[in-house]
Amino acid sequence: MYNKVILVGNLTRDIEIKYSQSGMAIAKTAIATSKKFKSNTGEQKEEVCFVDITFFARSAEVANQYLHKGSKVLIEGRLQFDQWTDQNGQKRSKHGVNVDLMQMLDSKNNAQSNQPTQPTQQQPSNKTYNTSEIIDDDPF
Repeated sequence: MYNKVILVGNLTRDIEIKYSQSGMAIAKTAIATSKKFKSNTGEQKEEVCFVDITFFARSAEVANQYLHKGSKVLIEGRLQFDQWTDQNGQKRSKHGVNVDLMQMLDSKNNAQSNQPTQPTQQQPSNKTYNTSEIIDDDPF
């Protein structure tokens, strides 16, 4: 069986990072992708899809350091199906993507001007980060 997802889009919120009991970083956010098309009536339309994404290990730390709401990013990963029971006893579920590879697509100057923290840091541009270590003790 093959499970691979590739998405390009913009982050919809800042990264939320936590650490597992073993000390591994786990960062969560969401990405918005869009498709523009013409309807049958010739009207220009846009369809937007929002997907929750999770980074692990070093990729989580890099994402937390350099990415923020609005950052353009390419991610590759695996589709993950999560199920839980909410506070009202209702069964809930959603799909998300566990990120294996990330590439930052913002230009170096654009990333620096949009980054709200520590403007003296150098920003990577078009670097790819690979996550090979995934441990299943999710603190979320």
